[in-house]
Amino acid sequence: MLKRDDVLQVAKLARLELSDAQVKKFSEQLNSVFELFKKIEKVELDNVEETSQVTGLRNVFKKDEIKCDEQATTCSTDNLLSNIPYREENKIIVPRIIEER
Repeated sequence: MLKRDDVLQVAKLARLELSDAQVKKFSEQLNSVFELFKKIEKVELDNVEETSQVTGLRNVFKKDEIKCDEQATTCSTDNLLSNIPYREENKIIVPRIIEER
């Protein structure tokens, strides 16, 4: 059973300010979720094979092809980089996101 202090601790970690009504509401809701977890833990899965795909479809992705227009199957480097706002020769220039020390 989740207690008021537990909900307040989670709220503190999430940097949330909760009213007393919200603490009560979330406590009840979280306890309901934990009850569902208890039910799930009781399900016997020892003889159940793992499933990662249930539709039977395979290789549903399109081939990765470079197309500059309807007829072309290859592109020049200049054509590929033509929409890049900042570039130096064949290099893309991006803003620095990590400060140097």
